[in-house]
Amino acid sequence: MPDSPLLSRLDLNLLISLDALLTERSVTRAAERLHLSQPALSASLARLRTHFNDPILARRGNAYELTPLAARLTEHTSTALDAARRVFESQATWDPQKSTREFSIYGSDYAFATLGRVVSRLASERAPGVRLRFMLHNPTIVEDAANRLRSADALLIPHGFLADLPYTDLWQDRWVGIRRADDEGDVSMADLAAHPWVLTWHAREAFTSASRQLQQLGIEIRIEAVVESFLAIGTFIEDTPRYGIVHESLATTIERASEVRRFRLPFEATPPLNAMWWHPIHERDPEHAWLRGLFVEAAATMPRR
Repeated sequence: MPDSPLLSRLDLNLLISLDALLTERSVTRAAERLHLSQPALSASLARLRTHFNDPILARRGNAYELTPLAARLTEHTSTALDAARRVFESQATWDPQKSTREFSIYGSDYAFATLGRVVSRLASERAPGVRLRFMLHNPTIVEDAANRLRSADALLIPHGFLADLPYTDLWQDRWVGIRRADDEGDVSMADLAAHPWVLTWHAREAFTSASRQLQQLGIEIRIEAVVESFLAIGTFIEDTPRYGIVHESLATTIERASEVRRFRLPFEATPPLNAMWWHPIHERDPEHAWLRGLFVEAAATMPRR
């Protein structure tokens, strides 16, 4: 391969040094982070500058800034470092009881507050040394899921956003409306159009299926706020005439945290089917298969809607 001679001359430790330098933007702080002497890290920086033919760190007054090339390298470096860790942490046989692996999962606060907490409890019982890192997704991560999932283990998101990636279905939920606690009575389609709204997501690539369905039914709602959190939506609705839409499995938690109450939607909202998605490179990984099984088992405990 044409890249082999170039790669054979590189030291994997340079990748670790580069990641620390890009994160800390300081030779001194990067050296402290890696428990190295400053001259040793300065030597690594010199080798990196020679390799890339770029300063990497450029002085601006009393501080250093990343060069344009270094800024582009930031995300690639962390991804490459995560991939390298996975390679060298792999084992011929894997025992959950003895493992210290960290699994990283993208998702919304809804997914973490419902299924994630159950998975975390199961993992602590069966693999006490394993750590789960739950990371909030955003539209950029979802759009770039095929690439992001090379270094992360999973993305929890309903069907309708991803394609051409392996997945397993977890559980189906239902949509309910949310309004102030002292607002009573049935809600009509005319009420949905008349009231102001708080939405959790509102963009071409980020939305809830129920809010999109409202548009398809010809209801152009008046949006007063967009908050990218299902758990926080109640605080934006209490003591206001606003409406919102949330998953039924989260409604009780929201009602306890804020002075709001759920109501039945006056249309047949398509229920969201939650799924776990991953990159094909994880398909034969026995550790990842264990994680997938844990999510499927946890999903079986969720209330059936």
